[in-house]
Amino acid sequence: GGSPDQNLILFDEATVYNASHLMGFFSIFNNDAVKDMKIYKGDIPAQYGGRLSSLLDIRMKDGNQKNLEATGGIGTISSRLTLEVPVIEDKWSVLVAGRRTYADLFLLLSSDEALNATKLYFYDLNLKTNYTINEKDRIFVSGYFGRDALKFGDSYSFDWGNYTLTTRWNHLFSEKLFSNFSFIYSKYDYKMESGMESIGFKWASNLEDFKLKADLNYYPNPRNSIKFGFEAIHHHFVPGKATSSSDVADITISTPQSYAMEYGIYLSNEHKLTEKLALNYGLRGSMFQNMGSSTVYNFDNNYEATDSTTYDRWEIFNTFSGLEPRASLNYTLNSRSSFKASYSRTFQYLHLASNSTAGSPLDVWVPASKNIAPQRADQFALGYFRNFLDDILETSVEVYYKNMYNQIDFKDFATLNLNAQYEGEFRTGNAWAYGAEFLIRKQRGDFSGWISYTLSKAERKISEVNEGKIYSSSYDRPHNVSIVGSYELNKRWSFSATWVYASGSPVTFPTGRYEQGNMIVPIYSERNGYRMPDYHRMDLSITLKSKEKPDRRLKSELNLSIYNVYNRHNAWMINFSQDEN
Repeated sequence: GGSPDQNLILFDEATVYNASHLMGFFSIFNNDAVKDMKIYKGDIPAQYGGRLSSLLDIRMKDGNQKNLEATGGIGTISSRLTLEVPVIEDKWSVLVAGRRTYADLFLLLSSDEALNATKLYFYDLNLKTNYTINEKDRIFVSGYFGRDALKFGDSYSFDWGNYTLTTRWNHLFSEKLFSNFSFIYSKYDYKMESGMESIGFKWASNLEDFKLKADLNYYPNPRNSIKFGFEAIHHHFVPGKATSSSDVADITISTPQSYAMEYGIYLSNEHKLTEKLALNYGLRGSMFQNMGSSTVYNFDNNYEATDSTTYDRWEIFNTFSGLEPRASLNYTLNSRSSFKASYSRTFQYLHLASNSTAGSPLDVWVPASKNIAPQRADQFALGYFRNFLDDILETSVEVYYKNMYNQIDFKDFATLNLNAQYEGEFRTGNAWAYGAEFLIRKQRGDFSGWISYTLSKAERKISEVNEGKIYSSSYDRPHNVSIVGSYELNKRWSFSATWVYASGSPVTFPTGRYEQGNMIVPIYSERNGYRMPDYHRMDLSITLKSKEKPDRRLKSELNLSIYNVYNRHNAWMINFSQDEN
């Protein structure tokens, strides 16, 4: 039931603000460069904060310090290459991984001139170096650089990308005290441009973070694992700046840029009370400060701007803070089943200004401020887990309930982009989400896979929206199904299939119109009164591995994958046009 901005995505500790390439067709994460991934759907550890719904923590490979390794692939849509180089054996290694798509080359085969002139591609680069100073100290430096480009001839184009840089010092104080100190840089930006002769424009926006972070682990005894630390983040927001040039005049329109500091401090403990009962409890304190240089608009009770106040660089003019308790319990009933419960409170100080459920690279990130309160959530979860057939079959049932406060939505006909007074378009209220998740998974044997089903509901109530009546959240997807299967025919041949289904997301549609004078006025449904068509598709894959030989150093696979086998036309956008008659 959470919106995209309520999910924290970290890549080697750096925040990623847009995690997809080509409008979601590809992930920005290169599998060949990824070491591991953890997802938390509720009981987010106290060391993480700033988001309400979930945490996706992805770590890059450190690089092989012993042997040279190369992994790559050549495909019809994209190609990739990863190199792990031991510069000094057992001491210093370097990893380099790159990808590039060339889907736009196939558009040249089209007889449509408009498609011929279309460009659609992405590229990304992962870099990491790992240096062992001594037995107690290691240094890691990693970076990600990725960009998408979409261009329609000479008339219209936009591109967007993420950049991250992480420097981490890993130090062992003693056998019981372990630490990580990090400096992290993260940036997300986009630009849109029109090259039309009569009128051209260029529109750019970005969000930039500088973060200092310390995480320490203390192991006083075998039953307790204590974690504590802090982080400080400097945010720089540039919501939008547009420059247009025409035959008449040059015009520049911009929304005020702003700065903020975000702080977090935490303490948690993994406590094993008995052989069957384990507790994980902690407390996080967070604070957010708006600071200059910035121009802030003041609004009356009707959300009309009355005046504005300008603040000097580094001048702190607004502060929010909160305490975020976290607790989870895990009780092992026997060797085959266990029970889990959790509670978490989270605060979120950054918001995504978007009036599209599909999401777009042009969505704008804005901070909590004097006019926008931070979001807050309380989530409860309960789960039962049981294994069957000698642990070959895993099953689970989990239920959750989440209350969310100060949730942002927009007034009817809101203007978000390039609106210096965009805070006056926001309306806030409460929201709640609840549901049940069911999972059956087989992990061993020639045939493996899983079936998952989620039944859920997400609703909102905001006094100035939908006449104050409860309405479905834009991210309410009552039914969500995934079926994944993989079959290994022998050591060389394997087959896999995936089928996914999700209810269509709620949307507000025009339902009629009337004429007043020479104007045609549209009439809309209640907020989110309709739904997009349900989403479903099937993907198939066949893989042939090279023959195994004891002394063979080079291994390869030949893979054929078909995306959306039965050609389902899933709607990303629905347009309405006037009947000519």
